[in-house]
Amino acid sequence: MTALSMYQVLMGASFPRLSPSVRAFHRLSGSHVLHGWVQTEAPSTFLGKLVARCLGTPLSPSNGAIRFELDAHPDREVWVRHFPTNTMMSRMRLVHGELTESLGPTRLHFCLDEVEGRLVMRLTRLRFLGLPCPRWAMPIVIAEEDGSGDRLEFNVKALLPLVGQVAGYSGYLVIDVGETE
Repeated sequence: MTALSMYQVLMGASFPRLSPSVRAFHRLSGSHVLHGWVQTEAPSTFLGKLVARCLGTPLSPSNGAIRFELDAHPDREVWVRHFPTNTMMSRMRLVHGELTESLGPTRLHFCLDEVEGRLVMRLTRLRFLGLPCPRWAMPIVIAEEDGSGDRLEFNVKALLPLVGQVAGYSGYLVIDVGETE
């Protein structure tokens, strides 16, 4: 029997309510290369660009093909997103009942929810260079996945108080839904 993915463990009984393409993606194990399409947005301010550079998120708007490399294990995943203008890598881990994403010197802690078949990631805490982010400075993060047919659709935005948008990208990856059902 295959071990449960981090997402299956964290979401428990709500995981089966996700759309088929979202479930298929989050059941993948081992190394995979996925392809799709993405539209990126530029950070809205000079400070936003500095933060984006630290995180590795896109610095300029683009529209084009995306190559996504996934290395998935039951307790950790590495995501490498090859955008049209840059490459961004993050590491996901299961830590104390939360999904923790490491982007450069930043650690984001998320709770995962299912809302009408979508995966909605809610930011609960953030650490930068090991220091906790105060509540008043917490970014507003939109991180959602949905899908229909063989497409995993994603929408990600991050806005910092007093700084503005630091990241924004949306698009889809093609998923073999039958591969993991």
